[in-house]
Amino acid sequence: MKTKIAAGAAAGVAIVALASVGAAAAIPAAKDWYEGRHDQSSQYATGAEAKADRASVPRWLPDDAREIRYAMKTTGGDRLLKATLPTGKLPAECTALPSGTRAKEPGLSASWFPGSGKDAGRAAQSRCGLYYAYTDGGTLYAWQDNDDWINDNKSS
Repeated sequence: MKTKIAAGAAAGVAIVALASVGAAAAIPAAKDWYEGRHDQSSQYATGAEAKADRASVPRWLPDDAREIRYAMKTTGGDRLLKATLPTGKLPAECTALPSGTRAKEPGLSASWFPGSGKDAGRAAQSRCGLYYAYTDGGTLYAWQDNDDWINDNKSS
């Protein structure tokens, strides 16, 4: 009888130990899901395809831009954009940032965005609509800041 009780107690301890290990592993996974559940990303062959699929892709993106990568938060205005520009130059709608102005850092990060979105503000040369932007060779990197998006929507 004592053997059965001891075996039952040992089994109970083992179950509790395994459950706590499983819970410890599940907590980071749940946190990652919770924090990223409003993040979406997409890839498109052309700017025209991206704009046709998502109304939130900026209209200034050239239709003939290639290799589009796009990330967004569904709960606000944070956006990231990477594209290969056929001319290597920013679209005509883009204007130079005023001298001494530093862009805001992106509110999102992605493996395909330089430095995972850190220190991009130093590289920004222009504004394209609400986006901060720069080119590296023929590649456009641009991002939209949530606060700028909110302020623009309040004034519209």
